Parts: sequence; structure tokens; C-alpha cells
Amino acid sequence: MTDNTLPPPGAPDIEIARAASMKPILPLAEERLGVPTDALVPYGHHKAKLTLDYIASIQDRPKGKLVLVTAITPTPAGEGKTTTSVGLNDGLNKIGVKSMVCLREPSLGPCFGMKGGAAGGGRAQVIPMEDINLHFNGDFHAITSAHSLLAALLDNHLHWGNEQNIDPRRISWRRVVDMNDRALRNINVGLGGPAHGVPRESGFDITVASEIMAILCLANDLVDLQRRIGKIIIARRRDKSPVTALDIGADGAMAVLLKDALQPNLVQSIEHNLAFIHGGPFANIAHGCNSVMATNTALLLADVVVTEAGFGADLGAEKFLDIKCRQSGLRPDAIVLVATIRALKMQGGIAKGDLGSPNASAIERGSVNIIRHIDNLKKYGVIPVVAINHFVKDTDEEIAVLQSICEEQGVRFAIARHWAEGGAGAVTLAEAVRDQLDSGSPEVNLLYPDEMPLTEKIEAVATKIYGAAGISLNASAARSVKEFETLGYGNLPVCIAKTQYSFSTDQSLLGAPSGHTLEVREVRLSAGAGFVVAVCGDIMTMPGLPRKPAALEIGLDENGEIVGLT
Repeated sequence: MTDNTLPPPGAPDIEIARAASMKPILPLAEERLGVPTDALVPYGHHKAKLTLDYIASIQDRPKGKLVLVTAITPTPAGEGKTTTSVGLNDGLNKIGVKSMVCLREPSLGPCFGMKGGAAGGGRAQVIPMEDINLHFNGDFHAITSAHSLLAALLDNHLHWGNEQNIDPRRISWRRVVDMNDRALRNINVGLGGPAHGVPRESGFDITVASEIMAILCLANDLVDLQRRIGKIIIARRRDKSPVTALDIGADGAMAVLLKDALQPNLVQSIEHNLAFIHGGPFANIAHGCNSVMATNTALLLADVVVTEAGFGADLGAEKFLDIKCRQSGLRPDAIVLVATIRALKMQGGIAKGDLGSPNASAIERGSVNIIRHIDNLKKYGVIPVVAINHFVKDTDEEIAVLQSICEEQGVRFAIARHWAEGGAGAVTLAEAVRDQLDSGSPEVNLLYPDEMPLTEKIEAVATKIYGAAGISLNASAARSVKEFETLGYGNLPVCIAKTQYSFSTDQSLLGAPSGHTLEVREVRLSAGAGFVVAVCGDIMTMPGLPRKPAALEIGLDENGEIVGLT
């Protein structure tokens, strides 16, 4: 495949992806990674899962180096974190580095809602793009089914005598569906009389917010998966003691449903460089990282592994470090911070419709955002490399302003043109990352120790990362924190659920707001996943569709081809 076989830059992503030639995944994996064909379970010709037996057989290999890709605070202008991750991986392979990329799987909610898919963009995409964005290899359906099985077994337990003496008023296990559906946020179940269950209030979250999703992404193997599932707290007894999935015997059947889903999914980029796409928790309501299984396996197969964490560094990178790294022992050898001229202009107060006009002063005003993110990453002991994700209307003067800011902050930077040029456009960035890796791995510090009380952990994230003056817990949240600590869960890390659009809980506060209060309205325990979720502001764990959802533009043409998918 050569560049001139693809539609020109600016063509819809789906057209570029569809025009790209794909190589059969089994021989490609053997050629690039040395993975034998019998270690892969093919899902068609261009997708496969890597078997757990093979993963277990290579555990004594030396590990490669890990590069985390994160970003400044997201805006409607776009930052291109996934696109940059794919482009950087292509660029590293272009300069002779044996590299892989590990990404999260897209949720159907954003695909049909507002954000779109998560396969990259332009000439830096993973393919088959349509499959990846729609159903893929069935992992999300398995997670939804396992979650639903636990909900059904719980209600069945209530119906047939309630041996665990569960208090129906204190059931915490909700249901999930992989779609934005605000009407399901709060529901009543069990109506219709004794034959139909025990009436109670419940509700739905989106699948990516399920504790099962987090468990899949944090489990080390099948044994660990089932152990974590068994620890899920689903309700309280009349004496307020916790009831787990293990208590009602649900852990074994749930693990069976997730057995194949635990196997990492292998695909390729437009340039035939290999990628694991596995797991998909959102970073604004969950921990926002691909699976530990995929990341660890990639490190055994490649010299460098590029991975991403969702949304801005205040959410995704913080949770990657304080949750994923804390639990897995992983540590990044380098971090790339993605920024765009357009996004910094929005942070500087420019409306989306005016971003096409040059405005260097707006970048200076908006630079407080990238400086905050750089400073935050330095608190972990990591000096990031800034990837200036290039847009065609960026001017030399605007780029010079951002480069000057990077120099003042003492960080490496590179202009990346992977969207338009693929791996060739990311060579400069790849070289900067290689130089950063060659300079030695940082001594990564986590933000807080395990033994710190939960409220102080939330406050540490709020004050040190978000720039808040402090936190405010309502009475219910404060009671939950006290209860969780009494039950022995005070040593867990915290997962902050809040808007992705601001350092504060007010998405209209752009730049780098400070002195605000992080308002915690609810605290949830994810005992199986191994963290405590602090739900802040008005964030919802079941999103709603926008006024004009993307689904209205998606359909089939006269040839049966998908159109409108982004």
C-alpha cells in the first residue's frame, strides 16, 4: 500500500479506512511479532484474539519500554490523542523501533451520540475501522451479559427466599447497557405482583461504567478475574454487612461469560503496524485505560509500547498512574502530552467558529492549560514530551508561540503531522520520544500513599491536580466514606468521576481554574476493581444523547456500505 492509494487528507475517516489495504492478521502477527498462528483465534481475516495459554508461555521474556499518551483538557476543537497514539506507533516503526500500540475499545454510546468512534483519524487509524467501532469482537456484549447475569441472580435470590437476608432498600448493583439512554437512569423493577420479583428502585449505567469493565481491564489472568468478580459488593444485609457476588454464587458463571473477552484483540494500523485494542472504561466516570493484560503482553512482544489514557491528563493520566500503575506495577518510561493550536485557542476564549483565524495571543492566554498539565505530570516525576498535533490552518506564528512555551517549561516537543501523512508525519515525534527513552526512565512517584484516608486521597487529587482549594462531601458521601473505611477498604485508590472539560466540576471554566471546590455528591465502592469512585458535580454514569445525535447521520448506502460513521 502506498499513500497515493488512499483518499486525500480531509476525506472522511471511514473512506480512508475502507480504501486502505489490510494484510491477513495471522501471518502479519508472525512476521512482525513472532507470534505463531496457533496462538491466535481469528475473528475473520483481519482481527484475532491472542490466547491466554500463549500469554502465559512468554512471561519470562524481558519487557520493553512503556510510553503513555495523554492530552491537554479536551475541547470541541479536538486534540487527537488516539490519532496521535496510532501515528506515534507508526512513526516509531518507521524509524526502525519495534513498537506496538495499546488502545481502548470504543463504546457504542459515543459512536451514536456525540464523540464518535475511537479508531484514530486521517492516515493514523487502526483498521478495520467499522468493525472496531461497531461490536468489534464482542467484548462489550460479554461484559454487559456478565453484569446482567449478576443483576438477574441477585433478583432471583430475593425472589426465592433471600437466604443472605439482603435488604432490598440497600441494593447497590444496578444494570448496564452500552448505549446513551437517559430514560433508564432511574427505574423501578419487580412490579406486577409476587410472581415478578421484589419491587424496588434501581437504574442503568452505561457498560463502560460497569465494575465488570474495570475488573476486566485490571485482571492479570482468569484466576484473578474470578477472584475480583467474587469481591463485588452488590448489596447490604439487614444488619448492614456487605453481600458479594461470591455470596450468591455468581462468580463462576460470570467468569465463564468473560473467558474469551479477557483475551486481547489484535488488529493493524493503515501501515500494517500491530495494535492491541482491549477494554474500554471512560476516564470521566471510570479509570480510563486499556487492559493490564494487553499492556503487559505487548511489553513482552515489542521493544516499545505506546498506550493511551482517556481525556485530559488530569483524568486519564492521573488514573493510569494512581490506579492502573499502582495495582499492576507498571510504570511509564515516557509520557507524551498531546496539544493542538486549536484547543489552546479555545482555552484562551476563542469560539469554535472562529478557530480558523490566526490568533497567537489566544494561545498565550490558553497556555495556562498546558502548563498546568505539564506541572501536574512533573509532580509524578515525569517530564513529558509535547506532541503538537498539527492542523492544516495552524500558522507558523501560532506554532512558534507554543514551541516557546514548551521551551520555557523545559520539555521536548515535536510537530506531528500523522493525520495528513501517516507514520512519515510522526517521525519527528518518534525521534523525540526515542531520545526521551534513551535518556533513562524516570523515578515515577504516585500522588498519595495507600494508607492515606479516602477523604484525604480525594483532596490530594483535587488540590494537587485540579487546582482546587478543597473538597466538599455531602452527608451521604461522607457516611459512605466512613463505612468503606470501617469495612477495611480505606487503603484503596480513588477514581474521580467528573466532567472532562475542565479542571473543575464546572465545564464552562476553561484554562486552569483554581481556588474552586470539588463537590462530591456520591461515593461508590468498587471492591472487585479495587478502587473507590467519587462522583462529583453533575457527572452522569449514564450519559444522554445530544439534541442531534450522530446516529441520525449513520446508515447504509445503495451498496450496503456504512456511511456517516466517524
